[in-house]
Amino acid sequence: MDVDVQNYVRTLTLRTPDHVRVGPFTVRYNPNWAIPPANYAIPDHGAEPTTEEVNALIAVFRERDRQPRLEFLPSCAPEVEPALLAAGFTVERRAPLLACTPESLIAPAPVDGVSLTEPSDEAGYTAAAGVQHLAYGESGDPTDGEIAWLRGVNEGGGVAGLATDDKDGTPVAAGGCSVPADGLSELCGLAVASSHRRRGIGAALSAYLTATAFDRGCRVIWLEPGDADIERIYAGIGYRRVGDKTDMSLQ
Repeated sequence: MDVDVQNYVRTLTLRTPDHVRVGPFTVRYNPNWAIPPANYAIPDHGAEPTTEEVNALIAVFRERDRQPRLEFLPSCAPEVEPALLAAGFTVERRAPLLACTPESLIAPAPVDGVSLTEPSDEAGYTAAAGVQHLAYGESGDPTDGEIAWLRGVNEGGGVAGLATDDKDGTPVAAGGCSVPADGLSELCGLAVASSHRRRGIGAALSAYLTATAFDRGCRVIWLEPGDADIERIYAGIGYRRVGDKTDMSLQ
């Protein structure tokens, strides 16, 4: 499963128009969205990068005014981390990978007073992006990049989801299952408004997104939980740990 996930991320990156190949790395570059999670490199399976190749990778990021970053599964390329550490990179984060199949998905109890839908127009994408923007600690309106991601998910065959309060139609949660490739999709961007947390909305929306992606032909949905508490929420709807992921960066 870890190899499938790493191949999935690389495949989606290779489909982006602005990706860059340098040595044994594929760089995901987003010219319209500068946040680190939208700009990172993925090593080839079994990569053993030389000092020159790591320096060339750093140069690609610097030339594009992006922080040099990698997101990868050490099990798929165990020689990459030592090479990056030798070049001055540090570990940002180590996170488990969870995955769910149609057989393991567990439907949670429905949440009274909340409706789950798929946004399909600019108003819906903007509302969903707005929930994500504020829930992740930002202020003001969502960025064009945040709105474009949700639009691209739907247009690419993935699933964007929005939860609204039945009383007044207020958007209270959002997320998505990314564009599928080879039967895999990533559940990401899940966010719940602070006013509506601890009511089971996140679990309900996650299960809704996962089930919809399965209905559209996906065989595996995977994700990275933010912390142990969030991992337990996903475990409650059928997600199980299948590997570990490392993020590394250079200042």
